[in-house]
Amino acid sequence: MGQQQSIQYPATKKTDTVDNYFGTKVPDPYRWLEDDHSAETKAWVDAENKVTQDYLEKIPFRHEIKKRLEELWNYPKNGAPTRHGKYYYFFKNDGLQNQSVLYRSATLGGKPEVFIDPNKLSAAGTTALGTISFSKDGRFVSYLLAKAGSDWQEAYVMDVVTGKLLSDKVEWIKFSGLSWRGDGFYYSRYDKPDEQSKLSRKNEFHKVYYHKVGTSQEQDELIFTDKEHPLRNAGVQVSEDERFLILSLNEGTSGTELRYRDLKNPAQKDFAVLVKGFDTEPDFVDNDGGKLLVRTNQDAPNYKIVLIDPANTNTSAWKTIIPERKEAMQAAGIAGGKVFVSYLKDASTSLYQYDYKGKLEHQMKLPGIGTVGAFGAEKHEKELFYSFTSFVTPPAIYKYDITTGKSTLFDKPEVKFNPDEYETRQVFFTSKDGARVPMFLSSRKGVKLDGNNPVLIYGYGGFNIPQTPAFNISNLYFMEQGGIYAVVSLRGGSEYGEEWHKAGMKEKKQNVFNDFIGAAEYLIREKYTNPSRIAIRGGSNGGLLIGACMTQRPDLFKVALPAVGVMDMLRFQKFTIGWAWATEYGSSDHEEDFKYLLAYSPLHNLKPGTAYPATLITTADHDDRVVPAHSFKFAATLQACNAGPNPTLIRIETQAGHGAGKPTSKQIQEFTDIWAFTMYNLGMKK
Repeated sequence: MGQQQSIQYPATKKTDTVDNYFGTKVPDPYRWLEDDHSAETKAWVDAENKVTQDYLEKIPFRHEIKKRLEELWNYPKNGAPTRHGKYYYFFKNDGLQNQSVLYRSATLGGKPEVFIDPNKLSAAGTTALGTISFSKDGRFVSYLLAKAGSDWQEAYVMDVVTGKLLSDKVEWIKFSGLSWRGDGFYYSRYDKPDEQSKLSRKNEFHKVYYHKVGTSQEQDELIFTDKEHPLRNAGVQVSEDERFLILSLNEGTSGTELRYRDLKNPAQKDFAVLVKGFDTEPDFVDNDGGKLLVRTNQDAPNYKIVLIDPANTNTSAWKTIIPERKEAMQAAGIAGGKVFVSYLKDASTSLYQYDYKGKLEHQMKLPGIGTVGAFGAEKHEKELFYSFTSFVTPPAIYKYDITTGKSTLFDKPEVKFNPDEYETRQVFFTSKDGARVPMFLSSRKGVKLDGNNPVLIYGYGGFNIPQTPAFNISNLYFMEQGGIYAVVSLRGGSEYGEEWHKAGMKEKKQNVFNDFIGAAEYLIREKYTNPSRIAIRGGSNGGLLIGACMTQRPDLFKVALPAVGVMDMLRFQKFTIGWAWATEYGSSDHEEDFKYLLAYSPLHNLKPGTAYPATLITTADHDDRVVPAHSFKFAATLQACNAGPNPTLIRIETQAGHGAGKPTSKQIQEFTDIWAFTMYNLGMKK
């Protein structure tokens, strides 16, 4: 249906750039598109956007989609409250505000006042609030701001009592938390980049500083730097009692070394190693007096919690507090002097409350199969708040009594649809190598298995990130139109612990693509759908997934929607933070890795004369996580190779980045275009 439009793609010049990898010559004719500042690249972006917008504007029901998305989106959304000092703080979005506003009130349910409104910081709503951290005495708050979706952030400090912004401004922060001690906080930054390359240059030499309130950034104290290892990220966390500084070091997205400083010990000037890196994934939980609670997968692929005495950090001396279980432990948090641990059972959350000695006190009763977020409170608190969501349930807020273990509904959003008309089921299928893979299917109730339902399959499959039930108003729109929304819990995630993650890493990455292809084949076999009715979507590492699957099996899918994807697997490590992904993917700098990367790299596996699915690539000009050059080069190559009638387009957002902090107006416009393109090409009637 969509292919009825004839499209004249922009002419994209080719150069004779060729790289030699260990004797294998690999052409890179669109290398010039990596220069995001050149007039030539900007002209190409404008020309591609014009072709894409011309195509989308001709879709007859595009305006109706936008209208309905605005209706669905327009409901008040509240975040879980947290208490700091005398106030409860919570986020609220009235419905269509570009950014959620941080409110506070003196009592629960009391009259709220605006505390920070990021909507007032930029006309287009493109300045987003990042991490927020309160000083231990509740007197100050520091917060990070990101502009136009970039990973670069600036920190500001406010006096909580007066609500006045102080003169403090801390710049060039990236991949950092804010952790208070006394009248200042720790943060991580890079050296100031030059304006020309700040969105693409490789990020090296991460440093940790301490900023004291009321001073200039030039006076900040350098706490940690590693001149011998430029490609390490570092961050400092302060224990709640301010006794310990915990330094986390990463060489990539997998593997961490923990170091510590005991501030009660004046003789200890430097950080000492607590958990040696970089073969395991330790997380600091809290200290119990002079000993440290750590969540770790050392000899426990599904994770456990141990107590480590700094006097003897040998693994043989660690004391297991909460042993490993058959379900994968996802996170551990502290509230009211208790340890709260979340597990995944077949990708759905279960939550347990323990004391510091490892005694189980409560299993939290959750409303159903879904995902829990935002649990945590200070040691003296007797209650905490958490959110619960599923594919067909918007996030509701629950209040939890730490003493009794009882949850009560605190806030439930009123959405303009009836959740009782929808259902989610979980199915399991067998992947190519025999692995049992779960998939969630969400739709209107009463789907007919006639092999003709429109389906969108979503996946991620990497970096130890699980795909768990979560509500998305935009996906609900697709279900409302009769579509089935499928989410596959692919290998590479943490659904079944570290073994599941490792089965989708490096030389085993093809397992992830096989799992995703297996999901589509299962849905066809079980008469849910057929190849002419399947759309596939994923972002970032999930964009790589879509790129790999559409190049390996172009016959299996009708529509492909790769978003901000890692498409050039031979050069990703050369830009911004890309080097950190080598722990997940490997690197073309090594011959063995090069062979398997070349075998699946989406950019390098597009073949001339092939009929590819209808493709809408999405990226953004301020994406400094996965630089837009990945998508630019993939789009140019795809347009040159595609021999079929399906459109192959790229949509390049301006004043936006990798996705975090994207204003509501831009989200609605983007999803309008995505659903218009998808429905048009799947032959869905509006």
